[in-house]
Amino acid sequence: MIAVDTNILARFYCDDSDDAEAKKQRPRAKRVMLESQAIFVPLTVILEFEWVMRGFYEVEPDTFCQTVEHLLGMPHVTVERWEAVKDAIDLHRQGLDFADALHWACSAACSQFATFDDRGFVRRAKRLKLVPEVAAPSA
Repeated sequence: MIAVDTNILARFYCDDSDDAEAKKQRPRAKRVMLESQAIFVPLTVILEFEWVMRGFYEVEPDTFCQTVEHLLGMPHVTVERWEAVKDAIDLHRQGLDFADALHWACSAACSQFATFDDRGFVRRAKRLKLVPEVAAPSA
């Protein structure tokens, strides 16, 4: 089994043919992703991958979700905490920031998720009736 970094996923999924380096790297990324017997994708790579897709490639949330669902469906790929990633994808589609959704999904065994992001994360989480509850610490 080999582990892959964010840049392998980005080169595999994004055709950035205007970038000379990316143009050289894409065939190698495809070879890694399609010809390796077993691939491991760390949870942190998934988190960074969303940031790259959103921030650099300006990919819409649903496109990112579809991309990760494709990755999760590849039989030779193991995504760390795939259940949490799947839950985060579902919540991201419902309006949560992906990072917040992933943090929450990885904390499902806790009694509460504390954050100071009461205008965004807390309000959206309440609307979705998430358990564990997402709450801002009281004064």
